[in-house]
Amino acid sequence: MNDTSSSPSRRASAAMLIASLVIVGTVGLLRRHIPLSSAALAFARGLIGGLSLLLYARLVRKGAGERIPRKKLWGLILNGAFLGINWMLLFEAFNHTTIAVATLCYYLAPTLVVLASPLVFGEKLTVKKLLCAAAALLGMAFLSGFFGESGGRVDPRGVAFGLGAAVFYALVMILNKKISGVDVYERTIVQLLSAAAAMAPYLLLSGDSGAGALTPAGVLLVLAAGVVYTGLVYALYFGSMEALPAQTIARLSYIDPIVALLVSALVLREGLSPAGLLGAALILGAAVVGES
Repeated sequence: MNDTSSSPSRRASAAMLIASLVIVGTVGLLRRHIPLSSAALAFARGLIGGLSLLLYARLVRKGAGERIPRKKLWGLILNGAFLGINWMLLFEAFNHTTIAVATLCYYLAPTLVVLASPLVFGEKLTVKKLLCAAAALLGMAFLSGFFGESGGRVDPRGVAFGLGAAVFYALVMILNKKISGVDVYERTIVQLLSAAAAMAPYLLLSGDSGAGALTPAGVLLVLAAGVVYTGLVYALYFGSMEALPAQTIARLSYIDPIVALLVSALVLREGLSPAGLLGAALILGAAVVGES
């Protein structure tokens, strides 16, 4: 029997998935160079990314897609609002703490989904899942400096924004799991555009977008946030899924936080103390073991 895991389609799909995760892992670095407010950047990312993915779906995938039932459409719109709030909080976390700390706080989302699963999915919490959740929460305590300095710029506001982002990303994950039978591209386009729509009222009321500080280079970075970091990333991510088994996708998904940690440590010189490193290991290790 031939080993299909080494087939060209599998290798190409794995490369697409890895590329999408590496790009996402550097989003904190991109955010540091864009003067827009977090809400304005979330709005731009949703709008430009949604339109980019819509263009890709229509031109490359050659189809308008099936009509989404109204009940599911409203669920996707609500989830898009959660996604926009999630982005806004994550971008704000990058403003107040290191990329490593913000990213690891954000990666508590799978643990929150596990803890909520008995209520929302009727799933039983196994001893393994409980131990992994406990390890992740302990890791968060180490990372936040509860047991001493975790290294780098650990501002409680950054930790709070990161945890808030994790809560809303957990809501996105839960609602996406409950909405089935919709094409992945169609559902993502609706959610991205809804994320932008959710940010619009806040921007109008606050009047604080930071757009006045944009330079030509800043405009290009905003376009990159939408076209590359959103439209292209989702196209690569979803395009890789058909040829890859779920376990491979789950294992490779941790490239994103690892890249973020490397960017934080090597590019921005944002260090983590031994306690912070232990916290990072506990959070990522619990997520990996919990999915195995």
